[in-house]
Amino acid sequence: MEVTVGTSRIELVEGDITRQDTDAIVNAANTTLLGGGGVDGAIHRAGGPSILEECRKIGGCPTGEARITNAGRLKAKKVIHAVGPVYRDGRHGEPDVLASAYRSSLDLARTAGLKSISFPSISTGAYRYPIDEAAGIALRAARDYMESRPEIELVRFVLFGQQAYQAYVRALQQVMRGED
Repeated sequence: MEVTVGTSRIELVEGDITRQDTDAIVNAANTTLLGGGGVDGAIHRAGGPSILEECRKIGGCPTGEARITNAGRLKAKKVIHAVGPVYRDGRHGEPDVLASAYRSSLDLARTAGLKSISFPSISTGAYRYPIDEAAGIALRAARDYMESRPEIELVRFVLFGQQAYQAYVRALQQVMRGED
């Protein structure tokens, strides 16, 4: 599924984040930036040891922020490591922190002169953020960012599995109708 935001596009695809050819891919990282399971582990395995070496030099990343590294053996030029919140109950600032992780990633891409970026669904795996809520937050953050910053031409959300893809389709339809 694809929609236009100004002169830019938001795309939803079901697939593997490590195989994307966008300028940057986003890693759903933890605060140490030293790898982990899920998307984080897959990106480190596919990209090779140079990503971890650079992450070690950075020395971590606070929740709600992002850091940028090389992409090693991946097709992308850069990996942006975004740290989303661990979901407690949605009443401890999680929505704002999650949106901040997306905005921080987009800022890093724009500052680095990148035109396209692929995101996974941040915080919806091991961090247990309900995907229906997280999808709306992610898509609103991307839409709002792109409305005022056309330098990012493509934001792709790469979803793992039909359930995640369908949650994002529903959320994107609501966001684009202004139901937020």
